[in-house]
Amino acid sequence: MVTKSYHNIGIVTFPMIESGVVPLSHQVAILSLLVEHLYIISGNAVASVKIDNQSNIDMFLIDHRSGHNTFTRIVRYIHTQTKLAYRMAKLTRKVDAWIFFLGEGGLLLPMMTAKLFQKKTILFSAASFHRGSRFVHDPLLIPAGLLEKTNRALADHIIVYSPNLIKEWDLASQKHKISIGHEHFLDFGELRIHKQLGERPNLIGYIGRLSEEKGVLNYVKAIPLVLALRDDVQFLIGGSGQSRHEIETLLTKENMSNQVSLPGWIPHAELPNYLNDLKLLVLPSYTEGLPNIILEAMACGTPVLATPVGAIPDLIEDGKTGFIMGNNTSECIAENIMRALNHPNLETVARNARIFVENEFTFEKAVQQFDEMLIQWFNQDT
Repeated sequence: MVTKSYHNIGIVTFPMIESGVVPLSHQVAILSLLVEHLYIISGNAVASVKIDNQSNIDMFLIDHRSGHNTFTRIVRYIHTQTKLAYRMAKLTRKVDAWIFFLGEGGLLLPMMTAKLFQKKTILFSAASFHRGSRFVHDPLLIPAGLLEKTNRALADHIIVYSPNLIKEWDLASQKHKISIGHEHFLDFGELRIHKQLGERPNLIGYIGRLSEEKGVLNYVKAIPLVLALRDDVQFLIGGSGQSRHEIETLLTKENMSNQVSLPGWIPHAELPNYLNDLKLLVLPSYTEGLPNIILEAMACGTPVLATPVGAIPDLIEDGKTGFIMGNNTSECIAENIMRALNHPNLETVARNARIFVENEFTFEKAVQQFDEMLIQWFNQDT
């Protein structure tokens, strides 16, 4: 049993898009049980984060609008960071420690504000600007990567999802202050098996952000390779992002539009229905943290095929709880889709995956994990 013994904690994030709502909602639900008072500074889609009218939570919303060119994007990015830092300064007498969560790496002005007022700082590294800049051609990612390195050096503690990420994200120099943890837990009443695997069509899906670092374009290029071997397979690509137009162009060029559905961004409440229609979920990412979509698929009895990046090897044991592919070339993706579809014990793999997440991703385990980390952090300097 945990007790509220960790004083007052603040969570600061860059104003977020819809995909950040679930992770932040989970983090809030966990910490609200462990702290005397929780202060949240964020904006945009965070307005839909569930706080269930809890009296020990205060939320401060800051609007952010991205510019139409590099100059205005930089100016507005700095302006938003200034607003975040100003709100933190106003709360400084009430907050004992700040957790930087989602977009945390680039929040240099808020980090400097926390250090100026001598507050404990915890950086929750769920992604890497430095790693992402190798795949996304965004001029702002390079300076963001430099800010990320500075923030990691300044932070008192860093949380990452898996020991694999220490090497993958070049964090060896920060290893002494790294804790392994996550905010993930699943609602097994909502995420459940509605349709057994044998009752599902041969529908192969990708669900996530449509961007280059996710390997989704390689997935699209693998589709004709699979269709050349099997004509009874359909494909789904769910999500939104900058690669959408290129995906549509590729599908038209290869005359595959009739074999592939593009439903766009899928609201979280509708995910269980989509996942229960899939025979296989494919996640061919170049870089990841701990993708929630994999856990949600496993809970719905949907086998997952993924690359061994981030925390994915901690979740998937090839042929036991899912499938791992050696790389994300289109040829490798196609070969492994066929391997998974032809696996003699595919239903057993799906069942093992469900059992795994039922055991490992409960709310109680997530709370216990953060309870132990907070004890460590707050007792370390006493």
